[in-house]
Amino acid sequence: MTPTDVVPPPGPAAAQPPPATSPFLSVHDLRVRFRTEDGVVKAVDGLSLALERGRTLGIVGESGSGKSVTALTVLGLHDPRTTEVTGRVLLDGQEVTGAPEPVLERLRGAKAAMVFQDSLTALSPYYTVGRQIAEPYRKHTGASRQAARRRAVEMLDRVGIPHAARRVDDYPHQFSGGMRQRAMIAMALVCDPELLIADEPTTALDVTVQAQILDLLKEHQRETGSAIVLITHDLGVVARTADDVLVMYAGRAVERGTVREVLGDPRHPYTWGLLGSMPRLTTDPDAPLVPVPGAPPSLLAPPPGCPFHPRCAWTGEVPGDRCATERPELPAGRGAACHLPPGRRHPLFIDPPAVPKSIDPAAGPGNIDPAAGPSSIDPPAGPRSIDPPTGPRSEA
Repeated sequence: MTPTDVVPPPGPAAAQPPPATSPFLSVHDLRVRFRTEDGVVKAVDGLSLALERGRTLGIVGESGSGKSVTALTVLGLHDPRTTEVTGRVLLDGQEVTGAPEPVLERLRGAKAAMVFQDSLTALSPYYTVGRQIAEPYRKHTGASRQAARRRAVEMLDRVGIPHAARRVDDYPHQFSGGMRQRAMIAMALVCDPELLIADEPTTALDVTVQAQILDLLKEHQRETGSAIVLITHDLGVVARTADDVLVMYAGRAVERGTVREVLGDPRHPYTWGLLGSMPRLTTDPDAPLVPVPGAPPSLLAPPPGCPFHPRCAWTGEVPGDRCATERPELPAGRGAACHLPPGRRHPLFIDPPAVPKSIDPAAGPGNIDPAAGPSSIDPPAGPRSIDPPTGPRSEA
């Protein structure tokens, strides 16, 4: 059985609003530049994406690929004194790029919220956890102090904080790392936002709590019809949670499609490498993982042509020097920004002819095998098919 032979099972019913004329979140040709002493960092370079209500978009890629920068740009959180942002970001039809701060403050928390990656620095050490959760609720709903406190207790209980009525008055340093992360999620969900951006929301959590948090996010989505952007290194979380996947490299989107398309039939060598760096149950447990060779390029001076070509093992499959001189474009819809002939990608994915540059493609694509059953990270097996060895500690 090949990945394309699998018919996806019906997923859980989600609250679906009537079709709209445009996506709830629309990003077009986004470019983000940071001015530094060493030069201009091209953190995001021509990114476009769209997300409808009721769907989850998983954004994956190595550290430094532009995932978190994109998320911060959507909420208008960059310092305009050191950041240049061009392109368009539309949230429910409203322009975010260049919007004045009062407009952005009305959007943040109520219409769009974010779970930040580092809960220790995102939470203020000077205020109790309960006060920090209650503050946005009071600001956006006009609730009384007592009502906001009750809401804070309710949210802490929903994310699994024991003795929430007592812990609501604790300070962040009195919470463990996992508890702080759950408090951040409670703060993001307190106003029932229509867009939730979760930046590594399960990094500090064990597998059991991770499953509870992911279920909570999906429950929130079913109840409200919200859109979710999930930023993560963990392809197991993406397989279980996301509807669509966007793979980023060097500030650009290099592949996109549904979760079953990207994880079951990847079309970009970088995606093959991400899959190849993950363990699976059907291989020798003592066999070493196969990393992507080399390191991501400096965004101060990204390479010409395809940004992945210095690390790519398949440039010889492309005639001439197109990989080094011509920048591939990501087509609309399902596709990959790669010069490999479309007819060669699937054969290389399934049956690579050689093992160049220390990459074994066969070790990568096989990590997500629809024929391997529910013991592997298998999108066609449904959202519960997550392999514990590829839990929150495994990073691609």
